[in-house]
Amino acid sequence: MTGIAEFQTLMRRTYYERDSTRGAHATALWLASELGEFIDALIKEDEMRLKEEAADVLAWFFSLCNLLGVNVEEAFVERYGAGCPRCCRTLCTCSM
Repeated sequence: MTGIAEFQTLMRRTYYERDSTRGAHATALWLASELGEFIDALIKEDEMRLKEEAADVLAWFFSLCNLLGVNVEEAFVERYGAGCPRCCRTLCTCSM
């Protein structure tokens, strides 16, 4: 597996039934919790845990998007396919 769409499909096959029973709001809370764990690993400079939490954040994000009917790859390409959505460059020149 290499593409965003493939990973999103995997999460749909694996978790959609459970996620739809839980609902979008509760799934969003799980995503927020996983993001908190990712940030905690970042603060503690725990590289192994950082990788695990990064994977968990993506998995929960794809699960939430599946519930909401958002195609992540399509949305990403539409927004960032030409580079920065503000300056339209692949090396952003926007001011901070």
